[in-house]
Amino acid sequence: MSFVLELRDVAKSFTLHLQGGMQLSIVARVTFSVRAGECVVLTGPSGAGKSSILKMVFGNYRCDRGQILVRQDGQVVDVATAAPRRMLALRRSTIGYVSQFLRAVPRVPAIDVVAEPLVANGVPRQAARERAAEFLKRLSIPEQLWSLLPATFSGGEQQRVNVARGFLPDLPLLLLDEPTAALDAANCAAVQSLIVEKKRRGTAVVAAIHDEGLRNAIADRVIDVAKFAAMAALAGAN
Repeated sequence: MSFVLELRDVAKSFTLHLQGGMQLSIVARVTFSVRAGECVVLTGPSGAGKSSILKMVFGNYRCDRGQILVRQDGQVVDVATAAPRRMLALRRSTIGYVSQFLRAVPRVPAIDVVAEPLVANGVPRQAARERAAEFLKRLSIPEQLWSLLPATFSGGEQQRVNVARGFLPDLPLLLLDEPTAALDAANCAAVQSLIVEKKRRGTAVVAAIHDEGLRNAIADRVIDVAKFAAMAALAGAN
């Protein structure tokens, strides 16, 4: 079976403009692939570059070198060189993303925040809201909160809205950046169940997760990002 995602020799550094333009190397020689129905978990200490790798795949960060290949409708798109318009289309059709923080449009009710990815892909709003309600129930968001603004929610409630929004579309690739960081045990179990369902349906999953129990439950492979950070440090020293 061919890959859904493949990274080839990817590197990322940041320019610290307030430090005289100093270059800070984050990761180098990042190389791995993910197939349909497979979950690859990225591990390593905080600051090793796990989130940076996910953001490069999603197109929020540009990589300095290498290829980030995503299979879309039988074609292969290199995220590293894709134009912004192509990336927007890729996010609608192929790449889902659950970040560490909810970035919702102000004054939009929680149920519409969750439903928006389906509406953007042409699903009628009422049908999208019904599907959103299913996910909000699974993640224990009380119905009386659905019409309220997520900005008024607790951190854990906001993260559950975030998870519901990211898991709602059935996309070939799902990126998860510490999806259970602010959740209690019951909701962690709900997220685990959602991930297992996504894998069963053939979604390729890449997750940055510190929770050892969740990692052991979902991972088909574990990649220690510390080795890529060490390669970046070595490259920066030379």
